[in-house]
Amino acid sequence: MTAYTGIQGQNILITATDPSNPVEGQIWYNTTSNLLKGYALISAAWASAPSLNTARWALAGVGTNTAALVFGGYAQDPVGLYTSTESYNGSSWTTVNSLSPGKRNMGQTGTQTAALAVGGGTTNGAIQQNNTQTWNGTSWTTGGNYPVNIQATSGAGTNTAGLFAGGYRDNPPGLNVTETNTYNGTSFTTVPANLNTATNSQAGNGTQTTAIIAGGGPAGTATETYNGTSWTTRTSFSTPRGSPGGAGDSSSAIIMGGESSPSPLTAATELWNGTSWTATSNMSAAISDFGKDSGSASAAFQAGGYAPGGKTAGHQQYTAAALGNKTITTS
Repeated sequence: MTAYTGIQGQNILITATDPSNPVEGQIWYNTTSNLLKGYALISAAWASAPSLNTARWALAGVGTNTAALVFGGYAQDPVGLYTSTESYNGSSWTTVNSLSPGKRNMGQTGTQTAALAVGGGTTNGAIQQNNTQTWNGTSWTTGGNYPVNIQATSGAGTNTAGLFAGGYRDNPPGLNVTETNTYNGTSFTTVPANLNTATNSQAGNGTQTTAIIAGGGPAGTATETYNGTSWTTRTSFSTPRGSPGGAGDSSSAIIMGGESSPSPLTAATELWNGTSWTATSNMSAAISDFGKDSGSASAAFQAGGYAPGGKTAGHQQYTAAALGNKTITTS
């Protein structure tokens, strides 16, 4: 008779603790938890996380899913523009020093301790700003002005080596632009590299020399990457969307949520591998107008935004598919 281990190639280990370095396909019985376990691919998933203290949309979000910062935003109520800034430590949100002046639909980039807020709209969104605020981990200070009044520009990089492209300008009125500007921590410089498609409210991620922008208003599917010299049009993604969230860089990125067509909002999430987009697990709730520089392609987050009922304080976190310990059940 053929032995099972001769077919499978492994014995089933009986152990009080999970193996420290399992291999894919390995199975063991944990005598402490009384569970049969294995090491296999765990599917990508979105999960709910602690909510913001202040619900708002058209806000900015930067950092990682364990060290995040959100700031600014808007609500259609007497509050108008929000100045609130909140910091996340992986367990809860803490309100910290406020942004000044309040902004909506601003350009954003950076980290929890070194962020940048660029331009933005006034309360009714009709007039844009060109002011810049920089965050040092404790407070906001004034930085160099953007070359033009702008809102919904796409950002990448850091608060000392930033890149901003596209956006919406009110002079002339209602104009989506293609201009690109870099920031050195003190001032902006307009560079020759224009976007191939004029758009606003796109997801923007990466560094000053390895950036990616995707989506944008009106709801589109365009993707462009930047190599430090020029923008290149790349493969489009599947679900048209404006005001999506995003994370990653030009070689590995994620786009999630946004204002879609024909539906008002979408929960669709897609991954970029440097060449093409692939659909992955949908967000647990459809949402738009949240931070556009939120984590990495394998560990992204959404906080705040515009949901079907209006402004939200909701917070979701994405974990990419990866090998891990799984409990084996009969279901």
